[in-house]
Amino acid sequence: MIKLHDLSPSAGANKSKKRVGRGTGGKGGKTAGRGTKGQLARNTVKAGFEGGQLPLTQRLPKLRGFANPFRIEYNVVNLDVLNQLIEKLSAEGKSLEINPEVLKSEGIVHHKGLIKVLGRGEITAKAIVHAHGFSASAKEAILAAGGKVVLVPLPFGDRRPPAKGNALANR
Repeated sequence: MIKLHDLSPSAGANKSKKRVGRGTGGKGGKTAGRGTKGQLARNTVKAGFEGGQLPLTQRLPKLRGFANPFRIEYNVVNLDVLNQLIEKLSAEGKSLEINPEVLKSEGIVHHKGLIKVLGRGEITAKAIVHAHGFSASAKEAILAAGGKVVLVPLPFGDRRPPAKGNALANR
């Protein structure tokens, strides 16, 4: 039994595509299947146009998202990774002062960006850790191990606009 999805042109058959708008001589001449007059006959409808109604992209601004200009993104380093690094450095006899340059040279973080230490895992050896941010649990764990936490200042300072009641806001 033949089904619709089994139908195909005969071997060697070439059916040319329908050419519309080539004069009144054949099918698809004159108005070329677009009806008479009007916007749709003249090929002037923009993509997303809804006939004068407020388009969906404007009705739902949440679909476009929002880029917070004050967002600060960090490269994250967890305590278990720091602990492995401390063990490696102590085996090599190097200083146990961990700063962003050491983390970058060891390939733990990207060459650019800020560093934040988070509290996954545990730290056993004491070390001085320099970073742009620490979670509360990471700070506690480093101090409990006998280490020291040093907060590196952000390279751009505080990017937030001043508060509305602040005297600096009216300048």
